[in-house]
Amino acid sequence: MDVQGEAARILGELRTQADPVRAENEKRYLKSDYAHIGVPVPALRKVAAPAVKSKPTRDEVVALAQTLWDVTDEGRPVHEARMAAIEILVRRVSLLERRDLAMAERLVRDSASWVYVDMIAEKVVGGLVLRYPDLAEVLDAWVGDPYMWIRRTAVLALLAGVRAGNPDLERLDRFGDALIGEREFFIRKAIGWVLRELSKKDPEWVAAWVEPRVGVMSGVTLREAVRRLPAEDAARILGR
Repeated sequence: MDVQGEAARILGELRTQADPVRAENEKRYLKSDYAHIGVPVPALRKVAAPAVKSKPTRDEVVALAQTLWDVTDEGRPVHEARMAAIEILVRRVSLLERRDLAMAERLVRDSASWVYVDMIAEKVVGGLVLRYPDLAEVLDAWVGDPYMWIRRTAVLALLAGVRAGNPDLERLDRFGDALIGEREFFIRKAIGWVLRELSKKDPEWVAAWVEPRVGVMSGVTLREAVRRLPAEDAARILGR
């Protein structure tokens, strides 16, 4: 793969679909300081797809993602270029190696919005942890990190195991208790989100974990956690 040429192709095709009105609306919605082109996600994915259909190597995938991530417009990161970088990593996460967890961390630390962090957390970090279970020890450090988006990543990385039917209940238990007093909305939401997804497969565990913590759990965490529980369990827990 010609990494620079492929990055130029992707950026060029995205710019041909520029929608200034959409760009401004999206920028306002995301409260973003980035440059926005105004390309919807389905169209962006279609533009990025040829890059991964050519059977790239791990090195090519990482180089292309990093090249796109670093694209700027008048000194500002370009939203769609970063989204394309994430899309390429997600589509070829099977090529990534344990060392690439450090790259994923760099991207999260260079992010300031859920729109980038969430896909990296679940699909890239979570995917790596599923393949290399010992990497989960890194999450143990991240859950206490000063940077809020790293803490959110530690929690949302657990989603990959939940969806795969191999949940890390021990870490979910520890992380939940460690963060249950969080004031950050995005952390509270993340805990509830993981509990909600787990409740689709193991509602008994979720109900048993949530019920004794109702008095200290934030409203947003509680509402998400009980959303998919059986009605009688949800009513009993909310009644407390």
